[in-house]
Amino acid sequence: MAEPVNLNRFRKQKARAAKKARADENAVKFGRTKAERAADDDAARRADRHLDGHALDDPDPKGDS
Repeated sequence: MAEPVNLNRFRKQKARAAKKARADENAVKFGRTKAERAADDDAARRADRHLDGHALDDPDPKGDS
């Protein structure tokens, strides 16, 4: 004779598995950690400062004097 199955437990396990699968898909799709985003922002700010430091102080950007 087969073991009886608790249908509530089965339903909840199925829902958890579906939720986990969706979370994994979203992690691949959107997944960047907060530290990765902060590192990218920091690198962009450093690059901007580096470029601003090398900018020429030309009052006339067209070069017409």
